[in-house]
Amino acid sequence: MEGLRTHFVRIFAGFVALALAACAAAPPHVAEDKAFPAPAAVEVIAAGYDNIADKYLESLQVRTIGLEALRGLGAIDPAITIEPDGKDVKISESGREIGRQPLPAEDDPRAWAQLTVAASQVARQWSSEMRKSDPEKIYEAVFDGMLSELDIYSRYSGRDEARRNRARRDGFGGIGVRIKQTGHEVKITRIQPHSPAAEAGLAVGDTIVAVDGTPIGELKPRGISELMRGPVDTPVRLLVRRLADGKEVTLDLVRQHIVPTTVTHRIEDGILYLDVDSFNQKTADSVKQAILAAQAEAGNTLKGAVLDMRGNPGGLLRQSIKLANLFLTQGRIISTHGRHPDSVHHYDADGEDILKGRPLVVLIDGKSASAAEIAAAALQDRGRAVLIGTSSYGKGSVQTVIRLPNDGELTITWSRLVTPSGYTLHGLGVHPAICTSTITSPEIGDPLLSPINDGKAQADVFSRWRRPALLAEEERAALRDICPPERHEDGKDLDLAKRLIADRALYARALMPTQATVQAGAKAAANW
Repeated sequence: MEGLRTHFVRIFAGFVALALAACAAAPPHVAEDKAFPAPAAVEVIAAGYDNIADKYLESLQVRTIGLEALRGLGAIDPAITIEPDGKDVKISESGREIGRQPLPAEDDPRAWAQLTVAASQVARQWSSEMRKSDPEKIYEAVFDGMLSELDIYSRYSGRDEARRNRARRDGFGGIGVRIKQTGHEVKITRIQPHSPAAEAGLAVGDTIVAVDGTPIGELKPRGISELMRGPVDTPVRLLVRRLADGKEVTLDLVRQHIVPTTVTHRIEDGILYLDVDSFNQKTADSVKQAILAAQAEAGNTLKGAVLDMRGNPGGLLRQSIKLANLFLTQGRIISTHGRHPDSVHHYDADGEDILKGRPLVVLIDGKSASAAEIAAAALQDRGRAVLIGTSSYGKGSVQTVIRLPNDGELTITWSRLVTPSGYTLHGLGVHPAICTSTITSPEIGDPLLSPINDGKAQADVFSRWRRPALLAEEERAALRDICPPERHEDGKDLDLAKRLIADRALYARALMPTQATVQAGAKAAANW
């Protein structure tokens, strides 16, 4: 009997051990994951894999970016690791295997998306951090991983950020004001002409107290913007404290389609100063209208124009081309070269030179990038403008923006920019005819006259800069050190531009080192 009892005890202990082992291996949550629906997630992630594999500047296998995407889930919970193991991927939590999935074919975007979603769902069953994450947070982790081996300009924007990006590019429903929050006060700093705010009589310095009955002093700037923006043709009520008399008034406005102002201008001593701070869908037309207004005001007394693109981070490619075209009559503006057939383009001028040959000076600095560099390089290479400042940023790539099924955006680099004279902007930027970097030799003397008087040395720099091949990183760095990129905000560059426009002979001499690039550009364009 004792032996039989011992036998049953051993059997019972075995059952207990098996039950405990099963509990250790089974996920704590096995119900259907309604918070992260698989079909929708597969569509979003598959669109990412497909577009990167098809359009990115360099050829990449879906497997390569897929494995990085899976590793990206570790950003949510570092205890979760997903790594290839033979013909499978092994999913582990704190070193313990919790699941396996078979590896798909190397270049099957949809199959890799299905794997990514399946692995995410397994991880959500075991990880509380993963379960607390909404789909947007998981997309962000997956796409950040997917893009981790690409260049710094390729990025993912979630639904809310993508909406703000589209508003900057294309406009939004609003009232046409810029605001600044200081403590609990929200003051108007700029009013867009012909906007609802302008028509309602709002003034710079007025304080916005409430929007649709909600006090805004305690809100963050993004929350204030979200209250003030909305669908076009919808009403919005503002409580405003007037700067003029301190009285509070209630104003009822109707939102209109607002495209942010990117161009401001003024005329001083017969010179038109155009400040272009970025490129959106109205930038080129805003420059055109400013020049037409200046010509109507100044007539034949208009001496020339200064195009200030210092600090301009860029924006829409086609707007930079349209801006350059305002001042050019013929010849190449820019070319784009990439792996995807749709990324290869040659843009040529067909304008009428809106300034009618008057002097044009362009100001650039180390923060002038992308679209600003396109316009500056075209105007310099075509011999139409003198550039003053420092080497520009050197963002010589073009990104395409793909709208994803979740209304997020995938921005990927798909081509490089080639200037009219044949050099690639990537990592190099634009070299000004007159360098005003502070890191210069004390023997240089007058920063305006020295490079102009030494035209041979300047021409040598331009010829080295304009070699058609993509230069090695060390060589690009050495060339940029000739005129180091800096952020310029003072009036030194403006003063030099004014001197140059006032003295036509000096302007012509400053233009000479770049004139040779016009012929070089024509020869380079003929070979493309």
